[in-house]
Amino acid sequence: MPAYKLIYFPVKALAEPIRFLLSYMEQDFEDYRFEREQWPEIKPKMPFGKVPVLEVDGKQLHQSAAICRYLAKQCGLNGKDAWEDLQIDIAFETFNDFRAAVSSYHYDHHEESKKLKWEPLSKETIPYYQANFEELAKNNGGYLANGKLSWADIYFVACLDYMNVMAKQDLVENTPTLKKLRDEVLAIPTIKKWVEKRPQSEV
Repeated sequence: MPAYKLIYFPVKALAEPIRFLLSYMEQDFEDYRFEREQWPEIKPKMPFGKVPVLEVDGKQLHQSAAICRYLAKQCGLNGKDAWEDLQIDIAFETFNDFRAAVSSYHYDHHEESKKLKWEPLSKETIPYYQANFEELAKNNGGYLANGKLSWADIYFVACLDYMNVMAKQDLVENTPTLKKLRDEVLAIPTIKKWVEKRPQSEV
């Protein structure tokens, strides 16, 4: 069995989908969380100066989505053919567009431009993505692609805490299909076990 070590800040954010997938696989892993003041020392040792990084038998992998695709292939959460993989990638990339829009507001350090972003984000962008993701899930039997659980669903649910904080709301509260998907993923025994034991953090 490979030895896994996940390297990230002491938060969920973009590392949590990897943690969810490793837990789903019932794979032990070292969850190495460094403090922000350690980042200047750690950054030069990371590929392209980015985290999360997953070490597999000492080999460093970076890019959260690429790592998730890799892990999905190990546990059957990818598509059965190129077409199904495409549907999963489309769902993921669309969610990533949504995350980028919310992040653009949340991480804006200029108070004036941040204020200007809030109204279109809260009244247009968030409702638009909520409605369309709800419809996507309805059309796929409660999942984001192919009528079955995939790594895109795991990624979506694992990022929700992070997204909810940035968006200042529970993004699935008024979308029953997405809410059911969240509850289903969190009820998977190995993921539920991880959530119960993971270190507490807001995002």
